This record gives sequence, structure tokens and C-alpha cells, in this order.
Amino acid sequence: MNVIELNGIPISRLIFGTGDLRKLNGTELLDRFVEAGGTTIDTAHQYNTAERILGAWIKENGHRDKLVIMTKGAHHDDGRPGPRVDAPSVRKDLLESLDRLNTDYIDLYALHRDEPGAPVGPVMEELNLHLAEGRIKAIGASNWTYKRIQEANDYAQRHGLTGFTFNSVNLALAVAKEPRWAGCVSADEETAAWHARNQMPLLAWSAQAGGFFSGQFSPENHSNADMVRVYYNEANWERYKRAVTLAEAKGVSAMQIALAFVLNRAFPTCAIIGPRRQEELEESLRAMALPLTHDELAWLNLEREVLAG
Repeated sequence: MNVIELNGIPISRLIFGTGDLRKLNGTELLDRFVEAGGTTIDTAHQYNTAERILGAWIKENGHRDKLVIMTKGAHHDDGRPGPRVDAPSVRKDLLESLDRLNTDYIDLYALHRDEPGAPVGPVMEELNLHLAEGRIKAIGASNWTYKRIQEANDYAQRHGLTGFTFNSVNLALAVAKEPRWAGCVSADEETAAWHARNQMPLLAWSAQAGGFFSGQFSPENHSNADMVRVYYNEANWERYKRAVTLAEAKGVSAMQIALAFVLNRAFPTCAIIGPRRQEELEESLRAMALPLTHDELAWLNLEREVLAG
């Protein structure tokens, strides 16, 4: 499986998301993911049950050293109400995640949400303590704007600390009209340009836009209120139509085109996927080998009207 390097850690371009792990009735898809060369698994302190299932699976299989685990903490709605972007919350969530996951270190640790008015200093100091003590190998942010990440990294540089080395926000061919969940951040054009300038890896969640390109949805089908709220608009339906057209020309599926859109960027990207069936996983695995040109990316994203050639 294709990988990118992050702090010397090889991260598989596909990351197995465990937000719905409790619904999968087993860990067979995780087994197949690892068998196919996948190494990186995404979870979170807020996904309490998923962390425990994943921890039991890791212990049973005994291959912790073959995996790259990303987990997240300091979610604003996890444990106690209100903002939790502070040192005590980071410490509490990290230690509990380590226990649930049956491990003594986390490869990639991210703050799950931001509180824009909170000072960045205390959380960067706290995260660096855990880096120094070996509980974390690399730190990043999930659902922070690039400006807040830059603010945190500027603080780290001024104080001789390690800054964020990855970002995890929503990036997909279908552009979210509004946050899918409270406090979520999607990568806009400014964010993409910032990543292109500094080459910070972006680990994209909802990389397939919740299945928007699967063919299960249409402008007339309003059965899924969240999909309607987040993705239904004229621009996204045009992106869907173009993905179908390009998929037919290449002999692949529109879902594979949508995933390839995330993986073929001008900066390092990985895609967090949440397959519920083996066919979905296999489809995503095949998409990794699907190149898209700059012209194709621009056409899919409605940046040009005509696809050259």
C-alpha cells in the first residue's frame, strides 16, 4: 500500500476509520485492511467503544508494532460539558485512550476539536511533555483552522517546542455546505493553498463525503436529512455528474474518482475511510492506484468548464 512519511513514521495513504466500528459486528474488515498492507487506524477518545474493540483486537493479534494508531482527545462534548481544549483534558483523555487501546504509546495524537478563544500555549506545553516521555510520537490537530494551527506552531517555535506536524479536517470532492458535526472544519481553497505551501500532511476525514458518490443519493431522494443538509446543492450534483462521466471513461466507479480526488493533491494526503462491507474496502483499495491529472482535478472541482482531451 502507498505510504507517506510523517516524522519518520510511514502512514498508509488509506486510514481505517473506526467511528462506526461498533456497527461492523466484528473486526474482519480490519483484518483484511492489514492483510492488504494498511497500517494506519484512526480512532478517538470520544469513540469509547471503538477504542476498546480496537484495543482488544490489537492485544489478540499481537501486532502493535505493525500498526500506526491515530487517536484524538479534548473533544468539547466528551466527559464534561463546555470547552476542553486545556492541559488537564488532554492528559485525562490521552491516558484513558492508552489504557483502552492496550498500548503504551500513540503514533499520531490529535486534538479532536478547537476552542478558538483558548490560548494555544498550555496545550502545546502539555502535548510536548507527552512527546518527551514517549507516550506520543507525533502531534496534530483535527478540526482546527489552518490559522489556528499556524498560531500553535508559531508558539512552539518561539518556545523551543515541537509543533503540529499533521492536520485532519474534512476534504472531499463534494464540498460541505455547513459542518457535518458541531465544531468541524472543512478544507477550503485557502487551506489547500496553505498545505501546498508548507507541505504539511492532511489526513482527510469523510474523504468520500459519506457515500455521496455511491449512487445511493439523488436530488429527489431526501431520505437522509444529514446528507441533504450538508451536501445537497447544485454545485455538488454537478461534481457528482462529472465524477460519473470520468469514471465511465476510466472504467472505474464514481466513488473511486472521489477518493482519487483526495489522494492526488499538490500536498501529502491520506484518506480516512469507513467501509462497512468488504466490497467497499476493496473498491477503496483499488482507488489508490488511480492517478488524476491537474486538469481532471480542476474539472471535477468546477474550476474549468471543459476537460482537455
